Amino acid sequence: MAKIHIILQGKGGVGKSFIASVLAQYKQSKEQQPLCIDTDPVNATFNGFKSLNAIRLQIMDGDEINSRNFDALVELIAPATEDVIIDNGASSFVPLSHYLISNNVPALLKDLGHNLLVHTVITGSQAMNDTINGFATIVNSFSTNEIVVWLNPYWGVIEHEGKSFEQMKVYVNNKNRVSAIVKIPSWKEETFGRDIADMLQARQTFDEAIGNTASTIMTRQRLKIAKTQLFDLLTNAAVL
Repeated sequence: MAKIHIILQGKGGVGKSFIASVLAQYKQSKEQQPLCIDTDPVNATFNGFKSLNAIRLQIMDGDEINSRNFDALVELIAPATEDVIIDNGASSFVPLSHYLISNNVPALLKDLGHNLLVHTVITGSQAMNDTINGFATIVNSFSTNEIVVWLNPYWGVIEHEGKSFEQMKVYVNNKNRVSAIVKIPSWKEETFGRDIADMLQARQTFDEAIGNTASTIMTRQRLKIAKTQLFDLLTNAAVL
């Protein structure tokens, strides 16, 4: 049985492709060979990480799901024996979610012997309300109890009226639906944050960036620390 990881969020630029790439690298570190698929119709960032071998699949025609191309996605997933990681774009969030539910794809995947995990990301600052609304859409649309929430504080503290995400009504009312919360560390922007941003801009994995001798010793050291922190978080999230 393979785990099918799909990253869904209606807000762009909040770290979905970063999450997909980290998941893929984590699986590779466990000597697995995940099938990586990029369905973002606009920014195929996941596909840009060449060492992850992400397949780019265009599932949209304008604002509509191309059913034949989506059929091709299911055909890729069906025979999988290793985990599948699907990065989806903000612009296709609503139509893809609707298509998955209306075609009863979660049940189909279960019948095929697979386990669907829906990942979403919550950020701070101005994007927080949008990402929380995205989370609410997911819990209202999908019946799965295996939703993985990633808290990404890069844009600001995830807090509303003094309440953390875990204290917010939207989570309290749906916490039985969330199988794991992954709290991305609050890295300092001028050091860890800059190093990771540069790595992502170059579409490099942690190992590629750490092995880049053109970078400073301390840059590579910080990337080693960040990689270890993230991988430890994923190990502790046993559902992954």
